[in-house]
Amino acid sequence: MSQTPSLKLPFIRSLVLSPSFDIFGAILIFGVCYKLNFHGTIYQDGEIVFGIPFTDLWAYVRSGAYPLGIFSTVGAIFSMLATRFVGKQKNSGNVLGVVTTVNSGANDFMFGNASAIITYPISFLLHSFAFFKWHKGEGIRKIDKFYFIIVIVGLVFGFVLVYFGAYLFGGRTDQAFLVIVSVTFGLSLGANFSNAFKYEETWLSWTIYNLIQLVKAFMQGNLANVVKYIFYLVNSGLTLADWKWNGDRNLQKV
Repeated sequence: MSQTPSLKLPFIRSLVLSPSFDIFGAILIFGVCYKLNFHGTIYQDGEIVFGIPFTDLWAYVRSGAYPLGIFSTVGAIFSMLATRFVGKQKNSGNVLGVVTTVNSGANDFMFGNASAIITYPISFLLHSFAFFKWHKGEGIRKIDKFYFIIVIVGLVFGFVLVYFGAYLFGGRTDQAFLVIVSVTFGLSLGANFSNAFKYEETWLSWTIYNLIQLVKAFMQGNLANVVKYIFYLVNSGLTLADWKWNGDRNLQKV
């Protein structure tokens, strides 16, 4: 009779699976954004306007303004939950990822990333691919040469698609911004694709991605994403340790 392997890092597994950590992340994102009035950010007549009083928001929305701050905050919370559920090895995380990609793409476009028209539909397809792979019972796997191919191809396509999108649709075209967007999108391509195959090092890719996205969010002035990616850095480090040393939840239990 086979025995269930013991966990090498049970405390890390408990943090990764903790519902309290999910709630903390949601409260953190919402609390900081509310405190600094990020919910008062709107997109109107092709421009971002910050600092609209909450009592005046509805009047602006009725006049045609898009409540960018509210949708960014809500999107950041659900995107965080999607990442947490994927880290827990729950396929519902991939489902949430599919849904939140639409909202995130729209918000990113309004914050100046015109190439989002091209890049986010691809992310949508990759989340969908991951859902179907996991649904078939994909298990955590060790790194191999295919993982490195995924990372390299993802970065190459990231630069090609972002610069092509900027050339076609305009938006912010300063080199520092385009390079950061290209690297982050390229890393996300590789990470989302490797996530479909449950590579342990998927979370190393996400850690690097989160660092660069944090810089990008500062450049855009997107406070919701600044808070979100700080939380993501902690979460990706914990999840990397859990996947690498504790392994598949189907084989090991706390």
